[in-house]
Amino acid sequence: MKILIIEDDIDISKFLKMSLESEFFVVDECVDGAKGSFLARTNEYDLIVVDYSLPTQNGDEVVREIREDGKNMPIIMLTVNSETKNKVDLFKIGVDDYLTKPFVFEELLARIRALLRRPAKIEMPVNSIGDLIIDESRHKVWRGSKEIYLTKKEFCLLKYLLQNQGKPMSRAMIMEHVWEAEIDPFSNTVESHILKLRKKINVAKRPNLIYNISGHGYKLDLKK
Repeated sequence: MKILIIEDDIDISKFLKMSLESEFFVVDECVDGAKGSFLARTNEYDLIVVDYSLPTQNGDEVVREIREDGKNMPIIMLTVNSETKNKVDLFKIGVDDYLTKPFVFEELLARIRALLRRPAKIEMPVNSIGDLIIDESRHKVWRGSKEIYLTKKEFCLLKYLLQNQGKPMSRAMIMEHVWEAEIDPFSNTVESHILKLRKKINVAKRPNLIYNISGHGYKLDLKK
């Protein structure tokens, strides 16, 4: 198992490297955030230990870059009480666990082993229809080589239509699966979102993929 330590305190970094290697881990180390982010995104690690306060880039920025690059290895953040007021924010950006300094090595080791025992993250699929590509794990959409920005609701609507490709989905079914229960059933929100979504994905005069099916609703398909 290979671990990356991103820690600017040389004494702590050397101690962790020596201690983890004595437990038969392979360990890389670096002392600044930018280099740590680069190493994490260009090498294969089973786990990362990163300090919150670092030169060049703080730990939270490092974690964001790693996650945005699609890397899913477990990450443990080392913090002191004054560094972040809300630990929930760490989990939101992609941290799997955290330890408050000072800590004992045995606790860090236990947390590392617990995270490494977890099943690997299941990747959500990349789906497509024609030249329209939807990456569910990163919430990104492309038409050909052009990335298309969608709002959260537009993305959910497109994903639902793609999951039911070729099948007419009624307005009521769309509202039930894509909108909250409080939505006004007499509003034109479905029609409005379909119109905006169709306009966005038909970029550069590409063929239409969303069709109105008279009396039945809407469907996503290569042809009507």
